[in-house]
Amino acid sequence: MITQSLSLTVSPEIGKVSAELIIPDHPICVMTLAHGAGAGINHEFMVSISKSLAEKNIAVLRFNFPFMENQKRRPDTPAVAHRTIEAGIKKAHELFPSLPLFVSGKSFGGRMSSQYLTTQPAVDVKGIIFFGFPLHPAGKPSVERAEHLKSVDVPMLFLQGAKDTLASNDLIEKVCSSLDLATLVTIEGANHAFKAGKKDLMPILADSVLFWVNQQIRDGAKLDYN
Repeated sequence: MITQSLSLTVSPEIGKVSAELIIPDHPICVMTLAHGAGAGINHEFMVSISKSLAEKNIAVLRFNFPFMENQKRRPDTPAVAHRTIEAGIKKAHELFPSLPLFVSGKSFGGRMSSQYLTTQPAVDVKGIIFFGFPLHPAGKPSVERAEHLKSVDVPMLFLQGAKDTLASNDLIEKVCSSLDLATLVTIEGANHAFKAGKKDLMPILADSVLFWVNQQIRDGAKLDYN
């Protein structure tokens, strides 16, 4: 397993952001990983899930959004976030042109990634993984943030904590059941940060991603063959 520090150019106007790539010895696919609104690429969750996925032979490219790179509190506008995700996807394709590509994100990063996919339906992505989709603000249940998911035309995996205050169980189940391409995995006892007491949930998350990714790769191979 190899870890590399990288720099992504988002655009001449926006500038560059830091990134880190973890490459397993025999990668089956590559995945971009966008962070949430409150912590960047060096946050414990981002580092831990990246390593856990790499141990499952999934190469992971995680990157900062410009607001985090520049140590600002307010998250970037969707337009800037989308450009950053696009830069990550292009870099992943450039580094691993023959591997299937998946996009993923923690909370805000996942929502921005799915929004980006609705604006670029032709982009070569095999699926998207949400590590805690932020369906609504805490204490304000609603489904408006999920409206754009109807326009996402690739398979979606939702990994949601059963105690996630940003996605009540009944509403996230309702959203996922309305989407033909969605798979929902509920992590019992977990909150939005995927904390459940002293239990280490990284193996559960990584196993769930690996099982789903293998399904998408197999299904894609069948489609190509036919």
